[in-house]
Amino acid sequence: DESLTASMAVDHRTHQPYGLLHGGASVVLAETLGSMASYLCIDSSKYYCVGLEVNANHVRGVRSGRVTGVARAVHIGRTTHVWDIRLSDERGKLNCISRLTVAVVPLGENPPGR
Repeated sequence: DESLTASMAVDHRTHQPYGLLHGGASVVLAETLGSMASYLCIDSSKYYCVGLEVNANHVRGVRSGRVTGVARAVHIGRTTHVWDIRLSDERGKLNCISRLTVAVVPLGENPPGR
């Protein structure tokens, strides 16, 4: 009820050229967690969710193993959700902090800016 958690491998599929976890891969995990968390908070027969803004601070490099992300709600409103997503390595060391803002859109309407 308080959070959503998922993990991702850190290997050749998620590395950048220097052998570290690619920042874009971290953002993909973060946005996936926040988007799915929003989906679980809405009535999907009436609404859908789309990302409005995502940012990330990469605070520590990871070369191998797994990273685990935990999404927690900062704001659950009628038309927007804001999520704090923190990714950590297998030792529990923080490697990325992300914030995702999601629009909650009635079915049949275009998302904001469209």
